[in-house]
Amino acid sequence: MSEFGHRIAIDSIRDGHRIDITAGAAEREAVADRLGLLSLECFKAHVTLDREGSRVKAAGRIGASLEQSCIATGDPVAEHIDEPFELIFIPEPSQAAPDEEIELGEADCDVVFYEGGAIDLGTAIADTLALAMNSYPRSAAADAALKEAGVLSESNAGPFAALAKLKRGSDEP
Repeated sequence: MSEFGHRIAIDSIRDGHRIDITAGAAEREAVADRLGLLSLECFKAHVTLDREGSRVKAAGRIGASLEQSCIATGDPVAEHIDEPFELIFIPEPSQAAPDEEIELGEADCDVVFYEGGAIDLGTAIADTLALAMNSYPRSAAADAALKEAGVLSESNAGPFAALAKLKRGSDEP
């Protein structure tokens, strides 16, 4: 069972099936641990499910209030997420031969595979949260900490900075 598991039987899903999920304290703590968050104060989702045979479309919105560690200082960085999402649940494909490659197209990126007769909507929503979060949270003190550590900013280390440095060097007698 996942930390935010909300399994829904495929046979119980009717078009327009609406579900509101709010994570309890234990679920928020478990999701925060899995995602490496300092805290997850609020985590909820509003979802509408539609089913066509064994294929289920989940569309809705996730909301979360969380804190991550700054990548430079380790200071807490607060973030509020309010994002729409759309997922397609399809049965796990049969095992491909070991030498057979499987290519996924752009339309396959929001596909979640399931086994058996139920989807795990909660885990898919927790994964969606992971994708919606800022990958490189930075506190107000991040730039100063990076500069002090000798890390060049993109403007100082990029190709145009190297060209500017060459030009300044050629102007000198």
